[in-house]
Amino acid sequence: MKTMTRAVVAGSLALSLAGCSSSSGTDPANTKSAEASGSEAGAAEASAQASGAGPGGAGPGGAGPGGTTVAKAIPLVATPVQGGNGEAPFNENRELKAPQGWTVSVYARVPSARLLAFTPDGKLLVSRPKYGDVLSVSQGAQTTLLRGLNQPHGLAFRGDTLYVAESDQVTSYAYAGGRATGKRVVAGGLPDAKSPELRGAYSHALKSVALGQDGAVYISIGSTGNVSAEDRDASPERASIVRVPPGGGPPATFARGVRNGTGLAVAPDGSVWTAVNNRDNIAYPYEGENQGKVFTSYVNDHPLEPLARLTQGRELGWPYCNPDPDLKTPSYTNRPFVRDFQMNPDGSKLDCAQLRPVEQGMGAHSAPLGLAFGEAGSLGPGALVGIHGSWNRQPPREPEVSFFAWRDNTLGPQQTILTGFQAGDGSRWGRPVAAVAGPDKALYVSDDKAGAIYRVTTS
Repeated sequence: MKTMTRAVVAGSLALSLAGCSSSSGTDPANTKSAEASGSEAGAAEASAQASGAGPGGAGPGGAGPGGTTVAKAIPLVATPVQGGNGEAPFNENRELKAPQGWTVSVYARVPSARLLAFTPDGKLLVSRPKYGDVLSVSQGAQTTLLRGLNQPHGLAFRGDTLYVAESDQVTSYAYAGGRATGKRVVAGGLPDAKSPELRGAYSHALKSVALGQDGAVYISIGSTGNVSAEDRDASPERASIVRVPPGGGPPATFARGVRNGTGLAVAPDGSVWTAVNNRDNIAYPYEGENQGKVFTSYVNDHPLEPLARLTQGRELGWPYCNPDPDLKTPSYTNRPFVRDFQMNPDGSKLDCAQLRPVEQGMGAHSAPLGLAFGEAGSLGPGALVGIHGSWNRQPPREPEVSFFAWRDNTLGPQQTILTGFQAGDGSRWGRPVAAVAGPDKALYVSDDKAGAIYRVTTS
């Protein structure tokens, strides 16, 4: 009777959300809460029908602790992408969906553009792990600020000091007059593919850096693989966020079980947040003939991608516990954890019920990359997340730029503010990586597939 009730709830939720979306006239691509919740309820219902058992959309625990807030979808309109110099993919007219009154233009063509940061004198820095350099872009002009680096990725400023996260270290530089000098190693010996014990095998070598209001330096250390549990016992610990104390010193684990926390940023209240790329090919965990099997309808929407506030000792569960999207509420707010059947079938590795629920989340395989806090026009302050889009979901999860409103010292649910990079057949002409607010109050968005940086003016 319990599994039957769960399946019925899932079907009812999917139908009610679909009805709400169609009757409201809202662009389906922007109905984030309804889309995510509806698809996952449908996937779980399909799983329940296939196995004759399973939770459907009403997983253990019902509504998340603290209740759930559903963000109103932001109406989006077709917006032509201006500029691009006629070179692919802008050798044909491109169009994105953005809030009414926003404009999108190609600010610069930068192949393999990744993370972004503004200098104190208003120039935009762009990291390029593929080329081992950091470029400075201003009014169409590009210069190379740093070269010969090991897969530079994360960028951050504290005053006039620039911090760069390479695959094996974090370094700092004195920035002045458009030059970066006085290189200093802040944290060395970080694991990457060149680490002897890894013998060239490292799936998530790119690292991000954030600077705490406490004077500490925070660094993301990705996992070596999809479910490489040995990362939790490594030194330094992988699949974690590490902290270098104010004034320097060896990095120590700050938060663990963070599979690939590429998104790393400090909120206005000084809290540290991460957006995480979660695991792939998860097995169906619930009792029934499909328990332990890996199949598309479940993998497509499990597990969700966490957006979590970090504190000393925070545990995000990987690879033993997964944040659960299968609740009766159409939002990813305050989601509890469930056991990973492949890695923690009896709960002996980690008690998932004891983990603090994840504050916010995104659909499975969203691949969140850049995370930054800033103002998004009339939407106000919030977190900007570059959603790179899935590689192994059928149909693919669409790339976008997401916004999470900052209210009462926490983040609200996901809202889409820029989308349209993917065609109906799943092909893509662009994949956003990061979005940051500029000193001119515009948003700047990097796209490593189109090889572009967009300037988005807001209203």
